[in-house]
Amino acid sequence: MQIIGLCRFSYPAHGGFQVGHDTIQDRIAYLYDKQRLEERFRLFETVALPCLKAQTDPEFELVIVVGDMMPKQHLDRLRDITADLPQARIHAEPPRPHREVMKEILNTTRDQDLPSLQFRFDDDDAVAVDFVERLRAAPADCSGLIRKNRTVAFDWNKGLIAEYGSDGISAVEVFRPFDVAALGMYVRPRCPMTIMNFAHNKINRFMPTVSFDTKHMFVRGHNRSNDSRQKGEKPADVAPLTPEQEEMFRTRFAIDANTVRAAFSAA
Repeated sequence: MQIIGLCRFSYPAHGGFQVGHDTIQDRIAYLYDKQRLEERFRLFETVALPCLKAQTDPEFELVIVVGDMMPKQHLDRLRDITADLPQARIHAEPPRPHREVMKEILNTTRDQDLPSLQFRFDDDDAVAVDFVERLRAAPADCSGLIRKNRTVAFDWNKGLIAEYGSDGISAVEVFRPFDVAALGMYVRPRCPMTIMNFAHNKINRFMPTVSFDTKHMFVRGHNRSNDSRQKGEKPADVAPLTPEQEEMFRTRFAIDANTVRAAFSAA
């Protein structure tokens, strides 16, 4: 069973953003803005990457998609911070239609003779350290559906929304069915479908889906550069973590509150 994660890191696609730009040059300027990229790197380093490095099942691949015009200093930094994550590879693309390029990358990464498990991964989110392990087990748990369908989605819908800063982490528990984080999809061998064929929140319209009630399976980041928040998404009712919650973040997601404080205090 081949497990593939796909992460878009400031890739200037045509489409794929809720915030519109008049030209692709405007989009590139927005994505590569120094202040915005600094925040994205801090979140990637302190939130997203630690949980992947700590996965209890390390047998997965992560494709990080970047633009082929990403400034060298940022590309070098990205290579440096992923050097100790052997599952990751950086894939550079020119600006192209968002869904088409992502589907192409997934289908050229996978072995078409093997069943595939795929997940999307945002650069400011985290999944539980046993997410890959649970994702790999899901097809066996749902073997009847797997036999009868070429695609099946698996959703872990209990997690948290978190904000990060020099004071540490503030969060609130949420129930978010079919969100990007902790959502995976089984694909039968030689089936051309990918998880990028579907809007994540509509995937249950197109295939059987199974939801698992495991608590604390994802953390969705809220920050200034969230694409969804540029159009007025309501702020989450977060509260500073207690010491017990900080320990849960460390053991469940490999997110260390002191590391977050240090990173964001360096602003």
